[in-house]
Amino acid sequence: MHFLVQHSQIRDLYEKVAAGERISDSDALRLFESKDLNAVGAVADLARQRKVGDRASYILNRYINYSNYCILSCQFCAFARKKRDADGFQFTVEEIVQKAREALHLGITELHIVGGLHPSLPFSYYIDMLKALRALDARLQLKCFTAIEILHLAWLARKSVAETLCELKAAGLDSLTGGGAEIFRKEVRSAIARGKESAEEYLDVHRTWHKMGGRSTCTMLYGHVESLADRVDHLRYLRELQDETHGFVGFVPLPYQPENNDIPVHNPPTGFDALRTIAVSRIYLDNFDHITAYWVGMGLKLAQVALSYGADDLHGTILEEHIFHMAGAKSPQLQTETEMIKAIREAGRTPVQRNTFYEPIRVWDAVAAATAGPAGPRSEILDNNLATA
Repeated sequence: MHFLVQHSQIRDLYEKVAAGERISDSDALRLFESKDLNAVGAVADLARQRKVGDRASYILNRYINYSNYCILSCQFCAFARKKRDADGFQFTVEEIVQKAREALHLGITELHIVGGLHPSLPFSYYIDMLKALRALDARLQLKCFTAIEILHLAWLARKSVAETLCELKAAGLDSLTGGGAEIFRKEVRSAIARGKESAEEYLDVHRTWHKMGGRSTCTMLYGHVESLADRVDHLRYLRELQDETHGFVGFVPLPYQPENNDIPVHNPPTGFDALRTIAVSRIYLDNFDHITAYWVGMGLKLAQVALSYGADDLHGTILEEHIFHMAGAKSPQLQTETEMIKAIREAGRTPVQRNTFYEPIRVWDAVAAATAGPAGPRSEILDNNLATA
C-alpha cells in the first residue's frame, strides 16, 4: 500500500481501487470532501498508472474561433458578443483556411474549432468550412463544434441531429469537442447558462455521434456555484454514457475563470481544488483512459503537478485561445512543444505526442531534452503521415 494512505481515512478507497472495484457516488463525494490531498492523489496516481502507465501526452493543435457573435447570453461567458458590440468578430472561410495553412507549417495535426451560435450564418457556411479545411490537407484532424452548436446547426439545416452530424461528417468532421457540458444539474445550469441546452440534450448529441462511430471529449466546468455533490452527479452522467457507448476518448475538467462575467464567485478554483478535481475524476471515471490537465485554465506549472494527481495529458500547443483568456485567464496564448516535453519529463513521465483521439504519434525517450529539439533523433515516430501533417 502507498505510504501516503496507510493511515488515511480513505484507505478503504485505495484498497477498492487497488482491487479493481468501481467506486460509488458516495465514495467520490468522500474523496472530494477529504482534506488529505496527497492521499487522494496517491489513489488517483495508482489508477492512472494502471490505465496508461508512465506516458503523458500532448497534441500539436491550433484553436480557431470562427465568430464570437452568439444568440445566447450565458451568465458565465465572457466570449460571446452581439452584433452591436464593437469587439465582435467573424471570419470568412478563406480567412479560416489561411489560419490553418499557417499553422500547418508549424506541424499541427489538429484544428479545434468552436464559436458562438451565430444569428445569421447559414448552414452552408459550416459545410463549406469543413470541406475547405479537408481539401487543405486530408491528414489534418478536424475537431469542431460543441453540442449546443450541433443543435443550432440542426435547427439551421431543419434536420435531425443525426442527419446534421452525418452531413458534417461527410464534409470532413473528425471529432466533436466536449465544451458546453458546464454542470449537468438543472438548477446549476439555470443559474450559469440559462437558455443553453439541457444535460439530456448535451448527452444525446454525443450519444448520437458515438453511435455513428464518432469519438469526442467531454468536460466539466467547476468552481462557480455548484456543490461537490453536483460535481459527482455530473461525473455520473458521463460515466454512464461511457458505459453505454465507449465513445469518449478523454475527460477535460475546466476550472472556472471568475473575472469577466456576471456570476459572483467568492471562492474561485484554487490549486488544491484543481488537483483534487482531476484526482477524483481519474478515480471515479474508471472507464475513461485519459484525463487532461488543461494548462490554459490551470497554468502549465500546476498542470505539470497534476500529472502526479491522475492526469496523463497536458492538452495542446493551441497557438491562439480566446474563450478562457477573455474570461480572465492569465496563462500564455500558446505553449511550445519543447516546454510541454520538458514539463512532462520533469514530472517523471515519458512524453508522447498524440493525435485527436489520444493515439500516439511520437514517443520520446526518457533522456533529457537536448539541443536537437523536438525533431531530434531521440523519438520513435509511430505514424509518419500524422507526424508530418
